[in-house]
Amino acid sequence: MKGITHFLAGIAAATFVPGVAESAAQGSYLILLGGFFGLLPDWLDFKFVRYFEHHIDIDPDPANLDPQIIAGAVAAEIDRAADTHRSIRLQLHNIPLGPNRWRQYRIRFDAERSEVVVSIGPIVNTALAPLAEAGQRVARARTTARIDYTYDGEMTVDIFNGPSFAFVPKAHAVEVQFLPWHRAWSHSFTLAAVLGLITGVLFGSIQAGLVAFLGMSAHIVEDQLGYLGSNLFWPITKERSAGARLLHSGDAIPNFLAVWTALVLILFNLDRFSAPVQNREPLFNPPIYFGALLLLPGLILIGVYAWERRKVQVQRAAAQQADIVAELAETEV
Repeated sequence: MKGITHFLAGIAAATFVPGVAESAAQGSYLILLGGFFGLLPDWLDFKFVRYFEHHIDIDPDPANLDPQIIAGAVAAEIDRAADTHRSIRLQLHNIPLGPNRWRQYRIRFDAERSEVVVSIGPIVNTALAPLAEAGQRVARARTTARIDYTYDGEMTVDIFNGPSFAFVPKAHAVEVQFLPWHRAWSHSFTLAAVLGLITGVLFGSIQAGLVAFLGMSAHIVEDQLGYLGSNLFWPITKERSAGARLLHSGDAIPNFLAVWTALVLILFNLDRFSAPVQNREPLFNPPIYFGALLLLPGLILIGVYAWERRKVQVQRAAAQQADIVAELAETEV
């Protein structure tokens, strides 16, 4: 989901805490704490965690841009993970050539042939418009270890720094995990509970603690609707659980529907909680309000989205990768 979606979901969750909506109607900013914690998990990952990851750097030399060197270096790390029975993390870096110029390259893991495939692409600018072609330059490096990689297509590295991978040795093969630092401990209900407790103590308010917990939990629940999933109960759980695969985090319709749902809930809770304070009856009748503003448009948008998804079938792992790329690109802009 996009940042604005998580922000509004956090605020909507905060309005369910008794007293928060009433205080918001009187000018309190406590409700915004829910939006802050709704953004916090991705902020932790993309602005903090990713920079403290220990990894092997693959930094191509612009003066000696040989795809065989890149492919061979990646394949060597996969084999080293298998030989040492230890997980190895690897970071691909982009290739800046000067002001507003980057050399594009692509990497793919061929599980059937146990090969790492690297191809050199064109020079591009910030708008990703090709400035000069590179010609057909493709290299393959075979690994001794078997590769467990089900992502579809290639990963492209250009204006943003490249992705990181974890090569995790398993019984049958070396598993390639995409962006292993994302949606790990930062996307857990246990961390949400701890931060909620700390926030409640700092603010001296049970309300503030509940707002923090619910705002962060709303983010985790939204992410769990997609393909990648999260490590829901770290440190009790060690791996990211599979998502529900109901949507893609970068798709327009799910994001719009989530934003719309959050706004509908916020307005409803503001009205029903502020009405007693203002000595009046609530303005909204729940069945009519939710039927007209949520149920009907929700069914229409879900139907349109389901119809569009039937047109293009995307493999699960490829969709997981696409979800993370969408989030990464949003934080880099």
